[in-house]
Amino acid sequence: MASAAPNQNLPMFYKEIVPLNATQHGTLKIRPVEKSPFIAQTHAIPITVDEFGLAQRHYPIVFSIGENPIPIALMGLNEGINVFLDPDGRPIDTTTYIPAYIRRYPFLLARLKPDAEEMSLCFDPSCDVLGEFDEGQALFANGEPSEHTKGLLQFCEQFEQAGARTQAFIEEIDKAGLLMEGEVAIQQNDKPDQPYVYRGFKMINQDKLREVEAETIKRWNEIGLLPLIYAHLFSLDMMRVIFAKQTMQGKGPGAPN
Repeated sequence: MASAAPNQNLPMFYKEIVPLNATQHGTLKIRPVEKSPFIAQTHAIPITVDEFGLAQRHYPIVFSIGENPIPIALMGLNEGINVFLDPDGRPIDTTTYIPAYIRRYPFLLARLKPDAEEMSLCFDPSCDVLGEFDEGQALFANGEPSEHTKGLLQFCEQFEQAGARTQAFIEEIDKAGLLMEGEVAIQQNDKPDQPYVYRGFKMINQDKLREVEAETIKRWNEIGLLPLIYAHLFSLDMMRVIFAKQTMQGKGPGAPN
């Protein structure tokens, strides 16, 4: 169910990455994103710990499988199903929190060389919101980054900083042995003896959590880690909400593709 980005070379959604510069892109403008059907077909979105408080109100927060787990917000319980976005990638309910990973696209910070210390603002040139349009926000003004571009850079910098905090959180709970293979069984009223079982993700083992030493729990609470653990655990009840949404939208188990 939950998995890391399938492309090992590029982050999920990105087909190509090029550094933004005034020489090549000085006349480009960016228009509001109107359609993102590829996002509407994605059920698992990476999130950072900075988003747990908001995300837990809308999505189950789980962890990807594999050696380097990351937090993921589930926008659906099955591949290709997203119950929060319409086929064009627009929110069905405008009050729904949209993860920063989605809002960041088509920009991101990347190292131009593996050994480089600094990261550069890059973008996916295949995205159709960037071009030499008559309307839209200019990316450069008089050869310098526009205020809009400075805002994009700041957002991407904040995302990277949140990513570092997320990695530290994962290292803490992994070192404590809290992550286990997840499994959630959801029963339908008309088939109480035939629950639908979802696997393929990791979650925090509550039995292991109760065994953590009091001194460690105290430290986690002081550094703000403990609320993140509880946000994840509380969010798991949203699995049933997502299941109900899928059923209402005709995307539940047994529905035609």
